[in-house]
Amino acid sequence: MRLTTALTALALLPAPLWADAHSTPTPVEYGPRPAYLIDKLPQGALKEKLMTCMGQTPSRTLFSIGHRGAPLMFPEHTVQSNVAAARMGAGVLECDVTFTADHELVCRHAQNDLHTTTDILITDLAEKCTAGFTPATGDAGASAECRTSDLTLAEFQTLTPKMDSADKTATTAEGYQGGVAPFRTQLYTDKADLMTHAESIALFASLGAKFTPELKSASVEMPHNGFSQADYAQKMIDEYKAAGVPASDVWAQSFDLNDVLYWVQNEPEFGKQAVYLVEWSEGFDEQDKATWAQDFSALKAQGVQYLAPSLNMLLTNNDGKLAASAYAKAAKAADLKLIAWTLERSGPLASGGGWYFQSVNDIIKDDSDYLVALDVLAQDAGVEGVFSDWPATVTYYANCMGL
Repeated sequence: MRLTTALTALALLPAPLWADAHSTPTPVEYGPRPAYLIDKLPQGALKEKLMTCMGQTPSRTLFSIGHRGAPLMFPEHTVQSNVAAARMGAGVLECDVTFTADHELVCRHAQNDLHTTTDILITDLAEKCTAGFTPATGDAGASAECRTSDLTLAEFQTLTPKMDSADKTATTAEGYQGGVAPFRTQLYTDKADLMTHAESIALFASLGAKFTPELKSASVEMPHNGFSQADYAQKMIDEYKAAGVPASDVWAQSFDLNDVLYWVQNEPEFGKQAVYLVEWSEGFDEQDKATWAQDFSALKAQGVQYLAPSLNMLLTNNDGKLAASAYAKAAKAADLKLIAWTLERSGPLASGGGWYFQSVNDIIKDDSDYLVALDVLAQDAGVEGVFSDWPATVTYYANCMGL
């Protein structure tokens, strides 16, 4: 993994010069996808409004958040994926943060995903994996598990990223590299670059974007060789402080409420924008308060300001139409700021949208429902930002609606 000399130099600049780089954003363009989705919309007020903006000049917006960059077409958490997201107008970019064997912070969706997001299984480092490649046999699929904590930072940096995938029918490690979802592409995987968390800070700043790092759950037992969960949570914040990034530019995330409360209590400026991530689980009903695990008033009392639920928690079927769920409305009524995840991760919606749309699968018809869902999230649920695997769609909508 090699970042450009310019980015390396940027990371070493004093704060005032760093701020100058941060204030010069990359140009924004939509590409063909927003218009493609608008064309699919049935006639009505939403289509008419979005059509009026076809000639607008694209601009960056904080409402549009790059989810691992732009992984619909680029390898996630790479330089190239995030550059693409910034060019689509994502005003906030994400580094999912995990750690290596020597406790250096790197951008990966999970500590144990190297076997699906990099070429580790076909390198000499495969022997260091927690569980090496096992070929498919009989009814058992191929498997492996390779963690960032299996490697030092120097070793991690030798890996080549790829689209997140695995061919579970494979009988060789080379064959296991396949399995890319048919709605994704490998056109933009050549010579992609991995990033450390610190390098992501320099890159995002150079692109004119702000930051939403997610502290990922460790796959190893914590503390890990003396590295505690508090050390981990603190180190992530310390890397922003070392780079001179103001707390107001950072939305630190975690699915672990204890991490969020750690920031609220120990880094109160960063804690003001700390984001508590939650997701649909078995038994949850977006319309039935008795099934909700979160007590919104209690969260507010503890200092939590931002809640980020999965799409299926925020959307419901209201007489055959997409609508904001009772869960979403109750969270807003409790004065929690909402962020939604993740748009355009389901691929084509003709089959109902899968996990992300499971609360409304029965009324999801085609890809134009991405725009309908986005409109419901913005206008009815009142979300303040939307993660997307292809940020141009959210950027176009936000620009058109003045968000």
